[in-house]
Amino acid sequence: MLTPVTLLLASILLTATAVAMAVILGWANRAFHVEVDPKVEAIENILPSANCGGCGYIGCSDYAEAVARGEADVTLCGPGGAGCAKRIAEIMGVEVRDTYPYRAVVHCSATLDQRLGQSEYIGEATCAAANLVAGFQGCVYGCLGLGDCVAACDYDAIHIRDGLAVIDYEACTGCKACSRVCPRNIVSMVPFKSDRMLVVACSNQDFANDVKAVCKVGCTGCQSCTRKNPLFSMEDNLPVIHYEDYDPAHDFIPILEKCKMESLIFVGQPEPEDLAAVASEEVPERITAEFKTTVDDSDWWG
Repeated sequence: MLTPVTLLLASILLTATAVAMAVILGWANRAFHVEVDPKVEAIENILPSANCGGCGYIGCSDYAEAVARGEADVTLCGPGGAGCAKRIAEIMGVEVRDTYPYRAVVHCSATLDQRLGQSEYIGEATCAAANLVAGFQGCVYGCLGLGDCVAACDYDAIHIRDGLAVIDYEACTGCKACSRVCPRNIVSMVPFKSDRMLVVACSNQDFANDVKAVCKVGCTGCQSCTRKNPLFSMEDNLPVIHYEDYDPAHDFIPILEKCKMESLIFVGQPEPEDLAAVASEEVPERITAEFKTTVDDSDWWG
């Protein structure tokens, strides 16, 4: 049975321990305290806390620190948009340069019925796994359509429709998540200088006959677009759009009329006059993607 003396000693011991711990913690707080730049906290409070990594930094905190140190541009937060950039610029005492929002573009427009040589795939239902299986698709540059990009998007801005990844531009923030997970590197980020942009919706770098053997709408590298407009150049049998010189007001109709394979398409939000022209029709949805035509950089076996 505990005596009053024992209880008193226990109380004294616990009190002494608590006081000692408080003293130690207080000392540690002073000794190891790291001064935080108030600009970092202010910038972090403005950022959307998406931690998407689209800015090129680990997360919003890392980006905020880089901006406060003057090592990062104030316009790198895609989810935050222009408003976020403006408020950060005010904190940093700088002016926001003219920028354009970057949005995802899928460089493939072939739906299932437009693909040739497509075979049934019974393996793991991910693009990363299917990309390692030879013979799944005739075109080794096309969209695999198994939804790795859909799973990676936190904004529900990309969906698989008829075997093809389709961007919802009302929801896309330009976070680059879909671009990072695509094993074929056919999703890129394009600077949207207007609500809709012309893009090259193909990534196949093969020659014309090989392209026609695997796809009904693949680019054959005819170079008609490059002959019509200096905005285009050819790289690896594919046209490249130089977006730094892109003018949304330019008349691209002559170029589109020359593209027999429908490899050049507009993506994004349609213009009012375009909606009026098809008011009585059912308008098909088209995909979009940033232009960075790339080849499949994965290892292949079989």
